[in-house]
Amino acid sequence: MRNRDFRILWLSGAVSGLGSWLLVVAIPVYVFTLTGSTVATGLTLALEALPALLIGPWAGVLLDRWDLARAMWIADLAGAAAVGVILFADRDHVWLIYVAILLENTATTVFRPASRALLPAVVGTGDELATANALNAATGSVLRLATPPLGALLLAGPGIEFVLAVDIASYLLSAATIATVHTRRHATTAEPPHALEGLRATVEHRALRGVLIGQTVFLTANAGLTALLVPFTVDRLHAPGYVVGYLISGLGAGYLVGAAVSTYAARRLGIRELLTITQLASAGAYFALFNSPNVPLAVGAAVLIGFPGSILLITAGTTIQRAAPREVLASVGAIFFAADSLALLLGGLAAPAITLAIGLPATLNLLATLAVGAAGLTLVVVPGHPANFTRPRAAKAFTQGQNQPRRTSREP
Repeated sequence: MRNRDFRILWLSGAVSGLGSWLLVVAIPVYVFTLTGSTVATGLTLALEALPALLIGPWAGVLLDRWDLARAMWIADLAGAAAVGVILFADRDHVWLIYVAILLENTATTVFRPASRALLPAVVGTGDELATANALNAATGSVLRLATPPLGALLLAGPGIEFVLAVDIASYLLSAATIATVHTRRHATTAEPPHALEGLRATVEHRALRGVLIGQTVFLTANAGLTALLVPFTVDRLHAPGYVVGYLISGLGAGYLVGAAVSTYAARRLGIRELLTITQLASAGAYFALFNSPNVPLAVGAAVLIGFPGSILLITAGTTIQRAAPREVLASVGAIFFAADSLALLLGGLAAPAITLAIGLPATLNLLATLAVGAAGLTLVVVPGHPANFTRPRAAKAFTQGQNQPRRTSREP
């Protein structure tokens, strides 16, 4: 927090996250209320995946040639405009929500890889990077804990218009904050961009390739379970849709604890072991959640999901930032976000379809079993030797500005 630009990035992320988490419960519940359709609710999640999947690889290679901070605040402005579209939606114009989701996630497709690539330029790639990721995750966990129930209350009280207005304001404030960042990361290559250069770098790097495979399978199971969260709450727990906010808050509580111990866990376990154990623990907690007979037990199980889940995401993110070649860091990050989106698309579409065929309880347990399989796959495809996780030495400098990354003993 002594680093000025990190403070700015942290603050903007907190402000933007506040508005976004308000919508996590509000939008699925709003769509379910308007349509009464499990498929329509799952479609909102599936549509989140398309921009990162279709244009993410191109966005990544362009970001490796752009001013990252500028790309981030422009994306925030675009996100604010997209959320504003939802203000015009109603029962006869649900399609406007789908359009807004596509536009907002197009902006996110630019923002997320830019943010991941800029952070090492601000804090370096040593211990400060892991600490920064853990702090960002802890902040997100606090928001995840407190904001979804607030979003549910605001949805039941002032209504969806108020929730949307708060999210728009958070986007605008985040953009104004990011615009003051001093650190610049400019590419020095004059080579034309190639959409698959991030994929090529990922496939050629054994550790990155293994993390990509294992995480994609795991997140596919997670996405399917997420798509069924509202129907599970309403049909299995026999609770109002806004109770999903309580489940997400329980998840946030677990995330907060996991973020607090993530750096400690990383010092005690290798990356492969940490990824495998946290995926397996999350899968076990999935079984507990989706077989819970009542809301209190379900919330407790959600806490158990969040604890290893937080460590899993922090470990994967830090590994990508340290292992990816610096000159294609945004491109590699975009590939991982595209894979996340592919998982979201597959899970969001497949889970409702499978539910129609075999029923909700069987589908939930089938997806939790897939998460167990992902842990076994990670153990096989991710290398165990630490040397496989180092970044190739960069041939050119890609950071300019007041806050140059500090080289540490852990940076190759």
